[in-house]
Amino acid sequence: MERDFNNFKKTMEGTVTERNSLQETVDLLKSRLNELEGIRTQITAMNTKLQTELEDARVKLSTSNMALEDTRRSHTFEVDDLRRKHRNDMEDLRDQHRKELDRSRKNTDEETDKLRKEFEAELDKLIRVHRDELTELERRLKAEIEDERSRRIREVQEMQTQCALKFQNVGLDLDVKEREAQNVRGQLAQLTSELEREKSLKTNLQDRLTEASAHNLTLETSNRAMKAKIDFLESDNQAQSQAFADLHRQMQEAIDAAALANEKLRAEETLRRKLHNQVQELKGNIRVFCRVRPALASSDTEPAKIEFPDANTDSKEVVVRGPEQRSALGNVTTSISPFSFDRVFGPQSQNAEIFEEISQLVQSALDGYNVCIFCYGQTGSGKTYTMSTADGMIPRAVQQIYAEATRLEEKGWKYKMEGSFVEVYNENLNDLLGKSEDLDKKKLEIRHDTAKKQTTITDVTTVLLDGPERVEEMLKRSTKNRSVAATKANERSSRSHSVFILKLLGENSITGERSEGTLNLVDLAGSERLTHSQATGERLKETQNINKSLTCLGDVINALGNAKEGSHIPYRNSKLTYLLQYSLGGNSKTLMFVMISPLQAHLNETITSLKFATKVHNTHIGTAKKQTKTKD
Repeated sequence: MERDFNNFKKTMEGTVTERNSLQETVDLLKSRLNELEGIRTQITAMNTKLQTELEDARVKLSTSNMALEDTRRSHTFEVDDLRRKHRNDMEDLRDQHRKELDRSRKNTDEETDKLRKEFEAELDKLIRVHRDELTELERRLKAEIEDERSRRIREVQEMQTQCALKFQNVGLDLDVKEREAQNVRGQLAQLTSELEREKSLKTNLQDRLTEASAHNLTLETSNRAMKAKIDFLESDNQAQSQAFADLHRQMQEAIDAAALANEKLRAEETLRRKLHNQVQELKGNIRVFCRVRPALASSDTEPAKIEFPDANTDSKEVVVRGPEQRSALGNVTTSISPFSFDRVFGPQSQNAEIFEEISQLVQSALDGYNVCIFCYGQTGSGKTYTMSTADGMIPRAVQQIYAEATRLEEKGWKYKMEGSFVEVYNENLNDLLGKSEDLDKKKLEIRHDTAKKQTTITDVTTVLLDGPERVEEMLKRSTKNRSVAATKANERSSRSHSVFILKLLGENSITGERSEGTLNLVDLAGSERLTHSQATGERLKETQNINKSLTCLGDVINALGNAKEGSHIPYRNSKLTYLLQYSLGGNSKTLMFVMISPLQAHLNETITSLKFATKVHNTHIGTAKKQTKTKD
């Protein structure tokens, strides 16, 4: 019995030790709760700061919720561990007690029953105490967690309410600004109409003044003629006959001189066309220009270092400096990439300055040649701005053509101008001037007339250009229908090649001469690397087709520069080159604008675009001085 009592005493001491360890665990949990209180205080301070920055507040709020969830899960795991440990300890005690009862059963049953009851009573008491402590601890933790969650929910609701109020205020401000902009636009339209009326009134007055001057001159001439006639009648018959013969002879000489002068003017115009074409061929039937767009003031990215060594002389060179690189030995080096073109335009250049360089090619189209002007470069480099804005190449080219056609009317020339606008999207042709709902339904086909070297597109919308203002309508309609999308490289990137086709049909009623020229103004889709644009799905397919067609264009230009007469030119490899087949080869004129962006992030794409343009330039720099057979 004494031995059994000592064993039971040791068991009780072990139970007390276990209780102390549980108490330490509870203290540890309390310290953890204090840490959570500190964390909660930090989160409260962070929420106060996040009220000034909405987006950061959402991110940090999400982080705080995740931390709270982790804490709750850790508390749950700790409570479960305590319960599991307590359950295992109770099982061990029951097993030990069962073994002791088995051993003591051999002695006296009464002592055993007494000890067992005392042990069970003490054990139940300990279990109740531990269970109550665990229940209280779990209740407090749940209450604190629920309080924290409800507080966070209230904070989120308050922040959402503030955001909604801010968005509502911003919407009201936008509405006010929009109404102000509409009022300004209305005033501008009214002033424009008044200015047009003043211009028309001034033109009418000038016309009337001219008519009055001509009428006055006619009256003076008639007066002198009447005086001469009176003198003639007063003279004798022989003098009258001689004077009449002299007047008739002078009049006939004046008529003959006027006819000879008009004939010389027509001959000079024909000679001018030939000489102009020869000058253009000497400059090169294919030329490459480079334009650097200015860096945006709002951009956070440091611009790349682009230099123009001969900006004050020929403006034909551009140098791109890469970022500084430090070698393993500590040496700092900078990569330098020099390029040379027919003309280089810096960031300060305007569209008017650029058009002065290409106006001679527009004149070649009016003279009866096929002309192609491309805008090539990475996405976001300013191609559409150069080509299709209000003062871009397309409106300026049409204005020049109308002005020149008006000047040639006095020499007997009459011109008919037809315009169409198509896009090459995923190797398919779309009519940008047609209805938007028919964009993917119409099947456009390219037809070539090998005898006339002319290209037509079946079922395409053709607009008769009776004035330069029609071009603005065409640009607006085509912009709505053109395929654009957002990529990692540009929030509004053109996903197709747009081609503005202007056919010029001229006929001289006096000499019988005819001319058929085509002006193609092409806004190529932006070239981009998949690693930079991160295109997927439909954007990936578009990017692959864009890069493929640009590669085919380079192959065609390279083949035109290196091939011999009668050799194969791979026009059919792309819809773009097949459409422009008769405007790229032969005695056609081609100008490629390579547009580059000064952003450091686009440095690799910039170097790639410049290398491609340099390859085109070097391919044809040797053939630029060769004479080609011209059309009469």
